Amino acid sequence: MTNVNNEGIDFSVIAPPAYLNAFVAQEPALVHHVAAQRVLTDEDYRAFFAREAERGAEIIVDNGLFDLGYALPATRLVEAALAVSAREIILPDVMRDGAATFTASEQAAREIRELSGETFQLCAVLHAADDEEWLRGYDSFVTSGWAGAIALPASRRPDPDGQLCRTRWLATAHLEGHGLVDDRIVYRLLGLGRTGHLELVEQREHTWISSVDGAAPVILGVMGIALRPEGPYEKPSTPRIEQLGPIAEERFDLIRQNIAVVRAAAGSTMTIAEER
Repeated sequence: MTNVNNEGIDFSVIAPPAYLNAFVAQEPALVHHVAAQRVLTDEDYRAFFAREAERGAEIIVDNGLFDLGYALPATRLVEAALAVSAREIILPDVMRDGAATFTASEQAAREIRELSGETFQLCAVLHAADDEEWLRGYDSFVTSGWAGAIALPASRRPDPDGQLCRTRWLATAHLEGHGLVDDRIVYRLLGLGRTGHLELVEQREHTWISSVDGAAPVILGVMGIALRPEGPYEKPSTPRIEQLGPIAEERFDLIRQNIAVVRAAAGSTMTIAEER
């Protein structure tokens, strides 16, 4: 059943493991997108999200593709999901390749079900090389019988042709405008795209979108860049989250301000929990 979020889209902050309490802890604890490979290798990271699950957060274990360049196998994804009491696993995907993504997701779904039964909701990521493939892939996931959630990747490059497979706000408008939203499916956004938090102002009009994750407010805050509620959103070349190193304490307020700006754009009332 679709998670209709009348209070907006929940924003899950991505931050370096050393700063989870400072920036990632939620009040109330609602949803976290979690890196499977870090769950498996970092005891403190694993313990933090296990505690958030105990507080009521929905833990979504990502498959590792964005960080590692490849998705972890089903056995490791299940291991990570069990370690943090996750409710959902994001299935393996292949950038810009709808057919390969469906094949990888279908195989992983079968293996996860064999390992864990119906323990976890499974989330498919919608990739495509063109709009025909995007529409075909969307229909395949909705009718698959194993995808309980669908995630739409961020739009990161200019798209003068206005393709559904390249511009996420056009894709969500298309789904709603053509009656294609399925009330059995949970819909998620993966990452902030080329318009950053400004996209979320439009996306929150779709009450069927449940969550979005992103590291941009943390990374930009570390760089001394403030997000402006009304824009413009200008993102220079940035390091990956694992390359940030120690964060100077004088940047903490700016990072928290950036997170608040993103959550306001998403219409979310979630805040950062007091450090424990």
